[in-house]
Amino acid sequence: MAIFVCEKRSTMQYRQLGNSSLSISTIGFGCMSLGQEEGENALLIHRALDLGINFFDTADLYEKGENEKKLGRLLKGKREQVVLATKVGNELRSDGSGWDWNPQKEYIIRSVDGSLSRLQTDRIDLYQLHGGTLDDPIDETIEAFEILQQQGKIRYYGISSIRPNVIREWVNRSRMVSVMMQYSLLDRRPEESCLGLLKESGIGVLARGSLAKGLLAGKPAEE
Repeated sequence: MAIFVCEKRSTMQYRQLGNSSLSISTIGFGCMSLGQEEGENALLIHRALDLGINFFDTADLYEKGENEKKLGRLLKGKREQVVLATKVGNELRSDGSGWDWNPQKEYIIRSVDGSLSRLQTDRIDLYQLHGGTLDDPIDETIEAFEILQQQGKIRYYGISSIRPNVIREWVNRSRMVSVMMQYSLLDRRPEESCLGLLKESGIGVLARGSLAKGLLAGKPAEE
C-alpha cells in the first residue's frame, strides 16, 4: 500500500468499505514494509496516525507472525482509533522451510486465535483470505469466515486476490465486503476484469502496489 505525505490531518479522506460499517482512510498503511528497528517503526506508525491514516493491513505470513506482533505492540492503547486487517491461508511448515496453501475451514478457525493474540486485540476488523484458487473448497472457506463472524472474532471478511475467476466465485457465493488487488497506472487489469462487477455488488476495493514499488514516485526501476 502507498503512503503519501499529507500536511494536515484534515486533508485525509475516508470511505465506507463496501457494504460494511468500516470507515477507512483512502490511504492505508501496508505493514509488510515495517523494518527491524522498533523505534523507526513507531515513528512511522505514529506519523501515519497523526496524518489521519486509520487502516493498517498485515498478515500472519509476514515474518512468520512477527509482523502482527510488531503491529500489536505499536498500536497498544490506540486500538479504538484504527481498523485492523490481517490475512490467513498460508500455513507455515513446522521445520521452518516455508509454507503451504491451506484454505481449509478447520485451519482458518484455528489460525484466528493466533492472530488475535499477536495483534493484542479481541477482534479483527477485516479478515482476508490471502490468495485463493478455483480448486479451493470455497464454500467451506466461506463457512469458516461466517462462523468467526458469528463468534465475534472478526467483524468482516474479504479476499486478497488478482484472479478474476476466483473473485467472481466469491462475489457469487459469499458476503465478503472487500477485495485487495494489484492496481496501479502500470497495471490496470482490474478495470477490464473486476472493478465493474465489484461496484455492482457493493464490494470494496483495496488497491495494493499503487506506486508500482515506487516506480511511479520516481524510484529507479529494478533490474
